[in-house]
Amino acid sequence: MLFTLFLGRLVQLQILYHDVYGKKSEENSVRPIAHEPIRGYIFDRNGKIVVDNRPAYTMTITPSEFKPEAASFLVSSLRFDPLFIVERVKNGIRYNRFAPTKIKRDIDFKTLSVIEENREKLPGVDYQIETKRYFPTRVKLAHLIGYTKEISERALSKNPDYQPGDMIGATGIEAMYERELRGVKGTEFITVNSVGQRVRSYNAGKNDIPEQEGNDLTLTLDLGLQAFAESLFADKQGAIVAIDPQDGGVLALVSKPDFDPDILTGFTSQAVWSALYNDPSKPLFNRATLTRYPPGSTFKMVLAAAALEEGIISTDWRVQCAGSFRFGDHVFKDLHVHGSTNVVEAIQRSCNVFFYQLMLKVGFERWTTYGAAFGFGSKTNIDLFEEDPGLLPSQEYFDRIYGKGKWTRGYLISLSIGQGEVGVSPLQMANYAATIGNRGIYFTPHIVKSVRDKTTGIVRELSTHSRNLNITKRVWDIIHDGMDRVVNEPGGTASAARVQGMRVAGKTGTAQNPHGGDHAWFVGYAPAENPKIAICVLVENAGYGGVIAAPMAGLCIEKYLYGSIIRNQPKPAQAQNNQQAQPKKTNGQLVQREY
Repeated sequence: MLFTLFLGRLVQLQILYHDVYGKKSEENSVRPIAHEPIRGYIFDRNGKIVVDNRPAYTMTITPSEFKPEAASFLVSSLRFDPLFIVERVKNGIRYNRFAPTKIKRDIDFKTLSVIEENREKLPGVDYQIETKRYFPTRVKLAHLIGYTKEISERALSKNPDYQPGDMIGATGIEAMYERELRGVKGTEFITVNSVGQRVRSYNAGKNDIPEQEGNDLTLTLDLGLQAFAESLFADKQGAIVAIDPQDGGVLALVSKPDFDPDILTGFTSQAVWSALYNDPSKPLFNRATLTRYPPGSTFKMVLAAAALEEGIISTDWRVQCAGSFRFGDHVFKDLHVHGSTNVVEAIQRSCNVFFYQLMLKVGFERWTTYGAAFGFGSKTNIDLFEEDPGLLPSQEYFDRIYGKGKWTRGYLISLSIGQGEVGVSPLQMANYAATIGNRGIYFTPHIVKSVRDKTTGIVRELSTHSRNLNITKRVWDIIHDGMDRVVNEPGGTASAARVQGMRVAGKTGTAQNPHGGDHAWFVGYAPAENPKIAICVLVENAGYGGVIAAPMAGLCIEKYLYGSIIRNQPKPAQAQNNQQAQPKKTNGQLVQREY
């Protein structure tokens, strides 16, 4: 009788309820495997690969199948932190206990072998093949490209389409263009056995959802110039930013000290992260965009533009410089005795006394207005998240800081030569040089030139944004003349920025630093008559701008416009015949091809 009952139940399960329980059994053995899309590639303006991808293995645990004894085995065999495993499994249960939870990225061959050889001891433990960011050149680009990292719980709450363990852009272009670069996940359905081993594809893969690769980015960056600029800072701290004055595209962006982005891609140990974070030289800090340095004499063209445009002075107005200027009971010094000086000569020789007196004629309000027109005191809105607006003081700011009626005109004199409360970033200064170079057209600086849709193959050029400062040609002619003389004429402060065969225009600055040695500045553009590059060089605690920063800028200009460093090389035949060397051209365009 009992046997008959068992037999009847077996028939019921196998025949009558086969469709119901067979389907449930099948569902229990089918596992969805998320397939991460290949992240979009990043290229420079000449089509050179900047950021690539390479395969990497990621260890996973499916919480519903994981057993405590498996945790013990991982701890003893692979030296895993037990608390780390427990925390990861808890997070996986909270999200989806039946889905694989990523435990460790970029696992080595030993870990991979242990998983494969001990499947029976590691139920729920598996690995996935993913991709890891790879930087195929020697160029670091740490602060411009940024890096990717595993998404945090805080970021998960703001990004519902992400899952625990997903990678996300953390800084730089990787973060700013995350939606373009990421792509869309796919899902593969597989059948597994009792210990979680893959048996076969489910339904011959007909239910799989293919992933969609991320879109590719082409940057305005010139990889050769970037590599060369980075090499100039091998033993220095500071920043270099170079911009194309004709559209605001960033050609190079260097912040030193920096770090190797490869060590932050994939698995980064706490020891490595702590070493970077606590490094006193602050390699994680972007000096190109986040700083507030006093600009020193490089800021003098703001005051000159205000005075000339407002008709307060002309080139006939002269100041007698005896090496100092007394205002009230304070004496403001100059580095030299310049004698009778007009505005062009004051820019050329960086005469402080001229600008001390000019500031008192122009006044605080006009100085602030023109400074704001050049973009100071505001973010440039470059396509990077990390940017500081700097500080452009105003009467209202001084009233708030010092108290209304408690500051005097004497406070303005330091501002006239880029000292005192004014603070700028090298990015702002490079864009300032670009704006002067193209006679008042202010472009919003940008790094990404175009986006290529991987699905359609369509390349979308990103729009540029510009505005006109509406300063007259007469004023620009005067300022350009002064900046040309800074580099190319006797008495100029930046002869070290000269480049064979072309005229470079620029301005040096040596900014006092209350925390150490003076900061060395140079801003400029070239060729002076039709600029293809504008540049800012800042070297921290280095001394005179004309001695330290100017030659670095000249080398970068030479490298970009000629494609190599030509100084101190034998002159070509045409140069020996009293003809100037010319920059390389392709179809009429200046280009750079080697580094």
